[in-house]
Amino acid sequence: MIRPADLFILLLFLAGMAAMGVFFSKRNNSTEEYFLGNRAFPGWAVGLSMLGTSISSVTFLALPAAAFVLDYRQLVPNLTLPAVALLAAWIIIPFFRQGAAVSAFEYLEKRYGGAIRFYAAFSFVLLQQFRLSTVLYLVSIPLAEMLGVGIGWIILAGGIVVVFYTALGGIEAVIWTDVAQTIVLLLGGLLCVALVVLRLPEGFADVFRIGAEFDKFSLGPLETGFGERTLTVMIILGFINFGTEYTSNQNVVQRYLAARSTREARKATLLCAVMSVPTWLSFFFVGSCLFAFYHVYPKLLPEGIPADAVLPHFILHETPPGVAGIIIAACLAAAMSTLSSSVNAVSTVSTVDFVKRFRRDCSDAESLGAAKFFSWLSGALMIAGALVIDFIPRESMTDFTLILGSIFGGGMLAIYLLGFFTQRVGNAALLTGVGFGLVLNGWLMLNTFELLPETWRLTVHPYWTTILVNALILAAALLASLLFPNRKNLARLTVWTREPEENRQEKTS
Repeated sequence: MIRPADLFILLLFLAGMAAMGVFFSKRNNSTEEYFLGNRAFPGWAVGLSMLGTSISSVTFLALPAAAFVLDYRQLVPNLTLPAVALLAAWIIIPFFRQGAAVSAFEYLEKRYGGAIRFYAAFSFVLLQQFRLSTVLYLVSIPLAEMLGVGIGWIILAGGIVVVFYTALGGIEAVIWTDVAQTIVLLLGGLLCVALVVLRLPEGFADVFRIGAEFDKFSLGPLETGFGERTLTVMIILGFINFGTEYTSNQNVVQRYLAARSTREARKATLLCAVMSVPTWLSFFFVGSCLFAFYHVYPKLLPEGIPADAVLPHFILHETPPGVAGIIIAACLAAAMSTLSSSVNAVSTVSTVDFVKRFRRDCSDAESLGAAKFFSWLSGALMIAGALVIDFIPRESMTDFTLILGSIFGGGMLAIYLLGFFTQRVGNAALLTGVGFGLVLNGWLMLNTFELLPETWRLTVHPYWTTILVNALILAAALLASLLFPNRKNLARLTVWTREPEENRQEKTS
């Protein structure tokens, strides 16, 4: 059961987040302000917001659990982020900042056509909405145990606070609460490390000695193959996932656009990249510290406790009053930064890519009303979805998440790379490639769940699904372009036809 001092700190944190929503609500008089904050944010604030959004509550709890039970192999994909961020900063960001773009998917219609924009936008909204419910539900599990209340109450309280400040305050509330939440979650991670190390007889020396003895710092097996989570597949998966994130995810693209200049957008992206890897590494190190602690004091850990419950157990039983409240707030902050960003992104895409796309005469006041409506609707669906998930078996949840993520999320990187880096591939060729990609996607998903005849099955780990689907879309679209070459004017839409940066009107300082 949570102690009064911890509960006070947690309630103070939630009240502060809600107050920020009320404060920024007075400044939202147009969609430009609601979606992009008049494109006036400094790079450091946008960068911290991007960092907070990328570190969900699942990360806060799952990474220490992964290091506790196995090793650091799940860190490997994250090590690819700096390379992807450099590519995004110097090549990708200018494409989105030209003109008056608001949505990541407006580019797709200019480059290809309306069908692919609709497919990408619909896929994004569907996946983000499911992700919202999943993240809210997963963070509510340990919080319910730590606070000693029913999980339904945690879902309602956390969901209502998030949607309250997001719907009222728009992107300004999202970014500035992200900044505060990122500071809190970083402080929480450092507190965890400090509390464990101070309890060990030899401090850090015990952590490194015990970790090395049990091979806890390994990055995974080096051999190649399709059937295992090897180092090779984790590296490829990192490039695919972060490439998708930094080229097509509205959560990230909206921050490119909200920065006050291209220079500030680049600064934000590089700041996020520089801080992300040490941050992820620190959460893995929390798991190493916990492993060493309970190796030295094995009687303090209940027998048979799941790996993802070790950190919550330590917080509740081994930390002083008040400090535990800060760490719990940090876990909640990690979730809230992810949730608020996604709610705002869903609202933006729903308004820009559907309402304004199909109703050209929609006034800005009507669009602003629609944006706030979609924020409240997305939040309500998030809460309802999390409550429903509580009745679904956890195994079924994992399967369902994997299916949706692969079917609707696979191939986005290939679509944008073909747009940025080719001139031959047009709408017909791309749709051909996407068609082949969806067929392969379906086959691999049936293969994963052993729903294919024995003779049709392949020994392919599910992690390979998005890699192979992106590769097939690239190859099939390029081949199809030999039959259906692009006839569209691609001025300013590819790296080969982009206007030189020195000729642009936008200020870069």
